[in-house]
Amino acid sequence: MRHVIISISNVIHTITRQAAILAVCLMFLTVMLQIIARYVFSAPPIWTEDVARYAMVWTGLLGATLSFKTRSDAVLMQSVFPKPSHILSALGEAIQSAAVLIFVLPVVYFCFVGLRGGFAKGYLARQSGLTADTLGIPMVWISISVPLAMIIILLHLAARWAGDTVSETSQSQLD
Repeated sequence: MRHVIISISNVIHTITRQAAILAVCLMFLTVMLQIIARYVFSAPPIWTEDVARYAMVWTGLLGATLSFKTRSDAVLMQSVFPKPSHILSALGEAIQSAAVLIFVLPVVYFCFVGLRGGFAKGYLARQSGLTADTLGIPMVWISISVPLAMIIILLHLAARWAGDTVSETSQSQLD
């Protein structure tokens, strides 16, 4: 079972990485289109700013899952303190896991369930009634990035618990 969880985490990581690359490229292309249209033709399309903004949201949230998986997220005071013993390292992992759960679980819960317990009042349900002004698409397509990223982080956390030791140096093996 441990290998299944780690394998699923690795596959999701690869897919997420490709999606993040696509989002960065989309953001870059729309910003370049807007710059060229504004300064060369003096007529920028109104939709480019929103596409770039929503691509940046997707990039940031997917990037957070990538850095969590590879353990390349910010580590405070790592260079100041000596490498901890095995016991302190395990304690640090437990504290980090608790911090991730304390943050991620309420975010996931309130994405689907409202403050008073109804599914109709959750974040995604509220966003499904809104439309992006310039694009004409439901805002839920942008908002779904929040619970999706949090669920992926939970999957990567489960893979850590199962013994996944992916680091930045072994990242190339995933690709």
